[in-house]
Amino acid sequence: MNYKIVSDSSSNLWFIENTDYTCVPLTIRTDEKEYVDDSDLDVAGMVDALKTYKGKSGTACPSVGDWLAAFDGADRVFAVAITSGLSGSYNAACEAAKIYKEENPDKDVMVIDSLSAGPELALIIEKLQDLIQQELPFETICTKITKYQRRIHLLFSLESVNNLARNGRVSPVVAKMVGLLGIRIVGKASDEGTLETLSKSRGEKNAIAKVWEYMKEMGFSGAKVRIAHCFNKEAAEALKEMILSAFPKSNIHICACTGLCSFYAEKGGLMIGFEHGTND
Repeated sequence: MNYKIVSDSSSNLWFIENTDYTCVPLTIRTDEKEYVDDSDLDVAGMVDALKTYKGKSGTACPSVGDWLAAFDGADRVFAVAITSGLSGSYNAACEAAKIYKEENPDKDVMVIDSLSAGPELALIIEKLQDLIQQELPFETICTKITKYQRRIHLLFSLESVNNLARNGRVSPVVAKMVGLLGIRIVGKASDEGTLETLSKSRGEKNAIAKVWEYMKEMGFSGAKVRIAHCFNKEAAEALKEMILSAFPKSNIHICACTGLCSFYAEKGGLMIGFEHGTND
């Protein structure tokens, strides 16, 4: 009986070692061009083009068929989607799961609404990988991953929110303020899976310090941290060092944002997924 993990491209993960895994792409669209968020995407070119683009832009989720094709051949599937508060990807995955189980009554699919994006999906996927390797029953893994979601969080620091404003995710007034005089937004993924602004900081150093402050307030005490950056590895490394100075044994990985997360985080942005409590 084989297990498979499928996610959409908001996870920033194209490949996972020693795991049957598939990533289905979202799409970034403008009036002039379409960017498919797969491993061939020129993310830097897309980010630079969108920075000067003045027209409408948006995203499109994977189709039901995309998810269904990714499930093919697996006996037990865990599908992890970007928050339903930002995209229809979760709903498409649910519909695909329904069809897959109707056509294969002996197979199971759990669709997980991450209520988040980027590195928080990575944490869910890593936990699924660990639980699968323990050879636990499907139902047990479902229970454990649902419980695990209650101890992970996403924070972000953004120096531009123009794309979020164009998609109605933040106020245009806020968008105009961010970037002026070095103002950055620090926020989190809410319990409902929406973007919640926590504070505004002047300068990147202050924003990183604010992220670290919120991490501690939210219960971080040395467990896993996953940091995704949009062409701002220096800031990601600065946050990593800040964390390690207090918790030297923290498990911290840094990665670059792929297309979808780069579209929302924009150049200079950081997304931080982390566990509260300690490793168990």
